[in-house]
Amino acid sequence: MSRKQVLRSEPGQGPGPGRAPLADDTGCPILHVDMDAFFASVELLDRPELKGTPVIIGAAGARGVVLSATYEARAYGVHSAMPMTRARRLCPQAVIIPPSHGKYSAVSKGVMEIFHAITPEVEPISSDEAFLDVGGALRRLGPSAEIAALIRAQVAERHGITCSVGVASSKFVAKLASRHCKPDGLLVIPAGGVVEFLHPLPVAALWGVGERTEQALVRLGIKTVGDLAQVPPSTLQREFGAAGAHLAALAWGRDDRRVTPHVPDKSIGAEETFSHDVDDPEAIRRELLRLSERVAARLRSGGHVGRTVSVKLRRSDFTTITRSRTLREATDVAKEIYATACDLYGAAGLDRVRLRLVGVRVENLRPAGTATRQLGLGERETGWREAEMAMDKAMRRFGPEAVRPASLVRSPFDGIDL
Repeated sequence: MSRKQVLRSEPGQGPGPGRAPLADDTGCPILHVDMDAFFASVELLDRPELKGTPVIIGAAGARGVVLSATYEARAYGVHSAMPMTRARRLCPQAVIIPPSHGKYSAVSKGVMEIFHAITPEVEPISSDEAFLDVGGALRRLGPSAEIAALIRAQVAERHGITCSVGVASSKFVAKLASRHCKPDGLLVIPAGGVVEFLHPLPVAALWGVGERTEQALVRLGIKTVGDLAQVPPSTLQREFGAAGAHLAALAWGRDDRRVTPHVPDKSIGAEETFSHDVDDPEAIRRELLRLSERVAARLRSGGHVGRTVSVKLRRSDFTTITRSRTLREATDVAKEIYATACDLYGAAGLDRVRLRLVGVRVENLRPAGTATRQLGLGERETGWREAEMAMDKAMRRFGPEAVRPASLVRSPFDGIDL
């Protein structure tokens, strides 16, 4: 793709004397804005002496996981969600900084305010990224690429961090573009250049292609998006079921999902205060299961899915500990919420510590119909979610006492690889 078609720019770059013209953004109202190494960048505002060095954000304990890492640490193979023990082996010289979620929330709020000043059509994906539809702001603020440059300049000026922005005709391509120009870049994919941009990419770049699906495609000789585009959709559907049609559409850049504004800080949760303090981990996990089922049912009844799962753990001395994790994909499935809640409880190191209250909450909500779900090779079209929806129906018909899997001594997920 030529220089005239795609442009990486510096913050605030736009038309002017001595500057390269911005790429043709006609018909490209969709922006995907993604902060660069967000948690790490926010921490470095208070530790400027660490800029340019490997820094990892996360709990340093044996059960800790990486929340964020500078690009200097990523060069050693460190990435988010990696166990901290492995990250320290890969990059022993890295500085480990414990997370400060209050700081991240404050900066995230400020960044989202910048987005909403541009357009009301903002769809937050997490605390550090969002889709924007700037079609309604073009007459007021200029072409999409100039708006993207304006956003980058304001984020850098007001908050001292950088972001990368993809500009395209669809959400799928805009997200790929922002990933392609990281860190600290701006990339426009013209409406007429989508296929030229997509087809050289590895097939794993497609939304929904996980490791197992990628391996299956490679076994079929499909290594790039261009290879995939040449396979008849009927063949893909025969091999991958409903996922095949999805893959065929993305291979040609077809994605008709709209930017869907929603309130990013809405959440749904449930908590329980024990009649007496409990220090039995199995009893606590059973309560986490019951609460996960309640939260999942409320999500489904409200038509929501959420990406962030948190647990609240109150000790007998009233000390309250909260832990949270943002999932790769939004969910309304109790199995997934429960597995994450148990991981968070285990990582808190409170085994045999007496607890008086536990709670489960799901945040970063969005309408269920707008969520993108990772497609797994050989995955059934019906599964856990459908089973839980059937349980919802039974409970509405026969009452809450009719179906109560959480009351069983053994978890219904025992023996299942979560």
